Amino acid sequence: MSLDAFPELSSAVRGWDRLRRPVWMFDPVSLRGVYANAAALTLWGAETLEELLARDFSNLSPAVRARTDRLRAATAGGNEVDERWTFYPNGRPVTVQATISTVQMDDGRGVLLFEAAPLDVEAEELRAVEALRHTSTLITLLDGAGALLFSNPAAYAAYGDGERPLAARFVDPDRAAWFLEQARTGQAVSQLCEVETGAGRRWHDVDARPVSDPVTGAAGVLLNEQDVTARVEAEGAQASAEQKTAMAEARQTFLTDMSHELRTPLNAVIGFSGLLSGAGLTAAQGEQARRIHEAGQRLLKVVNQMIDLSEQGDDPVPAPMAAPDAAKPVERAPDAVPGPDDKPPLRVLCVDDNQTNRMLMTAMLAGQGMVCETADDGALGLAAAAAGDWDVVLMDIQMPVMDGVESARRIRALGGEAGAVPIIAVTANTLAEQVESYAEAGMDDLVAKPVNMAELLGKVAHWGGCGWREALAGQPSEVEPLPADR
Repeated sequence: MSLDAFPELSSAVRGWDRLRRPVWMFDPVSLRGVYANAAALTLWGAETLEELLARDFSNLSPAVRARTDRLRAATAGGNEVDERWTFYPNGRPVTVQATISTVQMDDGRGVLLFEAAPLDVEAEELRAVEALRHTSTLITLLDGAGALLFSNPAAYAAYGDGERPLAARFVDPDRAAWFLEQARTGQAVSQLCEVETGAGRRWHDVDARPVSDPVTGAAGVLLNEQDVTARVEAEGAQASAEQKTAMAEARQTFLTDMSHELRTPLNAVIGFSGLLSGAGLTAAQGEQARRIHEAGQRLLKVVNQMIDLSEQGDDPVPAPMAAPDAAKPVERAPDAVPGPDDKPPLRVLCVDDNQTNRMLMTAMLAGQGMVCETADDGALGLAAAAAGDWDVVLMDIQMPVMDGVESARRIRALGGEAGAVPIIAVTANTLAEQVESYAEAGMDDLVAKPVNMAELLGKVAHWGGCGWREALAGQPSEVEPLPADR
């Protein structure tokens, strides 16, 4: 083999060609061979130097690449490194003890010079060393003071050559002293830690345990680290989603309770003041009733604004039920219910757990010649609906024993006329998702509390006189047929 093809090599280097020890040069940047003597060609299983230099070494494992980078950095200042290496020429493992240094070429390149001596290594030891080098676990051996003695390729890739102190690895630097102290007292400990690596901040499960340095016998510390960043981030995302769900549920509960507790008494204030204003009071009494009514309307406007602001961010529902208009001023009811004079009075079942609300509804409907009976909760309302002959059911939502949604669902399950009766939700709970649940339970319409008297009477008259019984029986009717989306 001639070195004429390598004029950049000094004359002293030419003596390597006569050595029996394998010597070769490797460019850690291009990942190509540069030179090999005859013994090295035999070690690598190559017939000629040209054949060896034509081989592509770019497909290195991450562990070997990290180890090569470490050698390049460790020998750049003229130092030598003695290490055991296992190579795989043509797929055959060869283990050597190598002295590695950096040689500067005339063109400015720094290439690694390997001077190797073959070793006979026990199979178990060889496999253990290879597993240590290729494992994804970060393994670091420290002396009792925390100075670096050894790091496998995974640890080197994460933390570098060990020039930084151990405390610099941890976002909380006190973790380093804690691990060392526990190991000194003979304790094996583990902890989830946030660490600073070459790839940025990561989460590692760090295990620290006391060991003896196999070279000197002195007490040392072994760190084993597993990167669990993906798991920690997934758990964090799940916790965040659960927290958002809990906050949304708490917000929903708050809005529902606030709506019910504020709008229910306002329903009585505005409703009864509206009735009083047309009850033949003296001028002074009428003025007082009017002022109460106006004050209730102003307070209702503030309540509606508070709830609307709290509800911002909810997705609007293209709900099949009529949208509530709770802020609309109360109007005086018409003098008579629309419809032919010879029709019998409409029979209305009012289901509400609040006595004042039941009294108000009865007064409003009776004033228009309607018959109104009441039930105190959803269960009693279900029983009354099953037993009575009703034209319309007015259903509160938030009630004890059985709420209005469940009561409506069970009324629909009755079948026949009892199960087909129009049901109007009368409630202060008018958030979009709540309105959708009323429609899903089989309710036909909605009147928001505080009740607008004209709206209530108009909807009762419409649903009670829409000919739903005739439509149910398949009979023709001169009255407007039941809407198809009911």
